[in-house]
Order: sequence, then structure tokens, then C-alpha cells
Amino acid sequence: MAISKFWARPTVSHVTTASDTALSSDSELIHDGELTYTVAKAHNGSGVTYQEAVGAPVESKSPLGYHVGWVTVIFLNVNQMIGTGIFSTPGTILGSTGSIGLALIYWVIGILLAVAGFAVYLELASYFPNRSGSEVVYLEQAYPRPKHFFPISFAFYSVVLSFSSSNAIVLSNYLWALAHTTPTDWQVKGVAIAAYTLAVICVIAHNKYSLWATNIIGVVKIITLVFISITGFVVLGGHVSRVPDPHANFRNAFAGTTNNGNDLSVALVNIIFAYSGYANAFSLVNEIKNPIPTLKKNGAISVAIVSVLYILCNIAYFAAVPKKSFAQSKAIAASVFFAAVFGEGRAQDALNALVLISAFGNLLAVLIGQSRLIREIGRQGVLPYTEFWVSTKPFGTPIGPYILKWVVTIIFIIAPPAGDAFQFVVSLKTYPDGIFFTAMAIGVWVIRYRHKRLNRGRPAFKAWDICLVFFLLVQIYTIATPWIPPKGGPYSGSVSFWYATYAAVGIGAVVLCAIYYVVWMYVLPKFGGYRLRPEILTVDGQGANTHQLVKVPLDELERWDSEHDEAGRLRRRHSDSLEK
Repeated sequence: MAISKFWARPTVSHVTTASDTALSSDSELIHDGELTYTVAKAHNGSGVTYQEAVGAPVESKSPLGYHVGWVTVIFLNVNQMIGTGIFSTPGTILGSTGSIGLALIYWVIGILLAVAGFAVYLELASYFPNRSGSEVVYLEQAYPRPKHFFPISFAFYSVVLSFSSSNAIVLSNYLWALAHTTPTDWQVKGVAIAAYTLAVICVIAHNKYSLWATNIIGVVKIITLVFISITGFVVLGGHVSRVPDPHANFRNAFAGTTNNGNDLSVALVNIIFAYSGYANAFSLVNEIKNPIPTLKKNGAISVAIVSVLYILCNIAYFAAVPKKSFAQSKAIAASVFFAAVFGEGRAQDALNALVLISAFGNLLAVLIGQSRLIREIGRQGVLPYTEFWVSTKPFGTPIGPYILKWVVTIIFIIAPPAGDAFQFVVSLKTYPDGIFFTAMAIGVWVIRYRHKRLNRGRPAFKAWDICLVFFLLVQIYTIATPWIPPKGGPYSGSVSFWYATYAAVGIGAVVLCAIYYVVWMYVLPKFGGYRLRPEILTVDGQGANTHQLVKVPLDELERWDSEHDEAGRLRRRHSDSLEK
């Protein structure tokens, strides 16, 4: 019976619902087996879209406004990509790969990954161009059954691991380098906490101005990387007396190349970290006018700019700094480069200050993007205190998600040992990310199939299958290889404790997601004598709405289902009877 329903052609039912636009206006429901699709349209010029009814309702008017233009799209991505990765991870990547040649190949692989990932996100956004929150929406729509499983699991994971501590720690390290002081562990953590707190205050205070700030800092970042790149050419030309042999690292460039799987996995994790951010603007899709053409052009520009500058900066680093010294530089690789070229003086301090500003811009960009992701999780109704996550009052900004980000980040700044904090927190989120991104990549094929069944036309953008396969294989690689032990034994990895701790903790987080889902969706309702049902809630007068999962007693379940459609909207016949 289930199989016959799955293969049956979809049927269209014109269902009358309550006319209050806050609860969704008259629309049609499309039934396809056990799935039910709603038809919706937003005011961002994206046209009519279809989404499974389990998803959060479309906000026809964005409560956060439409302040994301083409410039902001570019710099939202640039600010997250050029955050701390290019200034901190090149040394770790060189140390893990063992050779200059393989390190540069890994940076090229990062470009391919960014291009493939960008194409995957752009196709998914083409299906749902009126929903912010990126992967929250894409997982929700790719896997609507079991109901609320992916929203609840991803919500638990996102809440527990919604930290930006690594970037804050790098900012702190560069500030102390600027002060020419060797800090204690707690001094590093204290400055990181202060910097992150300042960033949170900025994004809470004003949405438009915080976006403008990311644009301005993004320009500073590009200028900084251009300066490093030009300096690299000057060094290679032999015009810097401090670097007597700028070509030394490029002779026999593959000498020392590792063949250890764990080392290569660590290198790839850091590459992924350095290029992460190419999809940041997708978290704000519903705040962009004509989102798909805007993202397609300007998102691609951001990836191209960063990719070229990354390669040039790495060449500059390798030209100026001896291989052994650079491999040990860890979180202050750029500072080592500045010292090698300009010496311990004002020039180095000025460039360290630019890197510090860059790191702060990354904190702003990540906060803005991930606040929309967490807000969209709240709009699915799977978090307690729904209005706290969804409301944009009083400043027109999502305060609830920002507060969560602050709390979790402070915990992850304080908790890990300072020496290993950066590498551990970089790696920790990457593992469950790999699991969810694997599901998301497979979900592209699932969504394609379902839209074909609905007789929907070709999306505004469709990724090449080779991009999708490459993106999927990289995620599988990040899941599989961290378990390969390093050469020197289980405690000789990139951290002082067991080499696979981050992978084990990542799996633990995913398992806890599943446990949370079972308890919240089945165990508690069984003992409480109720079932969870969605209803649409209007949060404020600025266009914000949300799903709220309500507890319906078993003896009232039949009446509830008769009065509400699958999306949680009141049916018109019931609404009319209430008015009479």
C-alpha cells in the first residue's frame, strides 16, 4: 500500500483556508502520496514556490527587511571566507601535508570544493528562494519524513555546536602579538570573550548598519590580501634583503610529503574551515530581492576573488618563511610572514592590526548568517519558547539567536585547554557538518525527483552532477579519514589528547540529536497522552510568523485535524463558522 502511494501521481486539492494573511491566505495543497505541498510566494521577487507542509511557513514580507543587495552578498561571503583561516591555518596545513607542493594542491582542492558547494547551495536555493536559513530549510524539505526528525536533530546539533570560538581566539592571539606580549591562557580567553561580546552587541543594535560594517571590513580584508600577494611577488623577485633565497621552498616542492591518512584528514579539515563561508549569503535569501540571479552572479564573484587571493597569499608565505618555521606557526601564520619580511617593527604591527580587523569582520559575518539559520530552526517550532527565537523586536534583529551564539561561544572559549582550543574547535564542528552535508547532497537528488513528479519546470539554477558528486565525496572523506591514527600513535596528532576526540564527540552530538528526537517526539507524548501538531503563529506586526508545535490531547485530536490543514492553518469553513 505504501509503495503504491509513493508511485502514484500527485493530486492537486484546492483547499480553502483562513483568509488572514498572517496565517497564510487562500492557497492550494498538492498531495503526493504521504507528502503534502503548499504553494507560497514572498515579496522578494522570487515567484511561486512549492514546499512540503511540515516546513515553517513562508514569511511573505521579511521582518528583517531587504537590506541585502549585491554588494552585501559579496561581502557576507568574503567576510566569512577571509576570516581567520588564511591567516591561521596555512601553517597547520603545511605541517599536516608535509610539503609545499601538496599544501598548494590542497588549497586548489579547496577552490574546487567551494565552487562545487556553491553550485549545490544555489540549486537548493532555487527550489526555496523565499526561505532564509539555508541548510535548515534544505534538510527539512529533502527529508520531511519522519516528521520533524531532521528539524529537531539539526536544531539540537546547531544549538549545542553554534560556536565561533576559534575565530575569537585567533583575534585574541593577533591582538597579543600586536602588544608584543606573551599572554597566559586566561588572557587569551579573556580578550576573545571581550571581542566576541562586542561583535554580538554590534549585530543586535542595528541590522542595516551591521551589514554596512561587514561591507566596509570586507574591503579592508581584500586590500590586506592584495597587499600580502604583492609583497609575495616582491619577495620572489629578490627585492627583500631579509629573505636571501625566496625560491628555496619551491625547489623539490614535494619533499617530505606525508602519506598518513590522519595528517591528510587534518589538512582537509583546515581547508574546509578556510573556505567555509561561500554559502553564508544563502542564509539570508528572503532578505534579497530577486535572490537567485543576485546570488548566482555576486556569490560567484566572491568565490573567485577569495580563491585567487588565497593561492597568491600562500605563495607569498612560502616565498618568505622557511618551511620548518612556517609549519610550526599554527594560529599566527600571517604574523610570522610579516616578521620575516618587515621585521619586528611598526610595519608588522600595522599588518597585524589589519588581520585583527579582518577577524572581527568574520565574527560579524558569521553571527549574521548563523542567526538566520537558528531563527529558521525556531520557526520550525521545534525549539521551546518559539517567540524568543523568531521575534525581531525591539531593534529589528533576531536577538534570541544572537544570545544563544554568545552563550555557547563563551563556553567553548573557556572550556578547552588554550593550547589546543583552536585546532579542536575547528575540527569539532566539521565532523557532524560532514554527516549533515552528506545528507544534504543526497537530498538534492531527492528534491529533483519530487519536483519532477510535481511537473515543476527546471529550477532557475541546476548544478552539474559532477559538482554534486565531488561535494558528496569530500563530505564522505571528512567522515571516514579522521579515524586513521597518526604515525606516532593515538596521542601524537594535532592536539595533545586522543587524536580522534573531535570525531568521537561529533558522532556523540549526532547520536544525542536522534535521542532528543525520540524523547521529544514519541516518549514524552506517549506518557503525556498527547500528539504534537503544527499551528501557524503570528509573532509581531513586522511580518514574522512561525510554526508552533502544540500538544493536542488524544481525545481532541480528531477535531483538531478536521479544523486545521497539514500546514497548521485554519480551514475556511471553520473560520467562517467562528465569525458567525
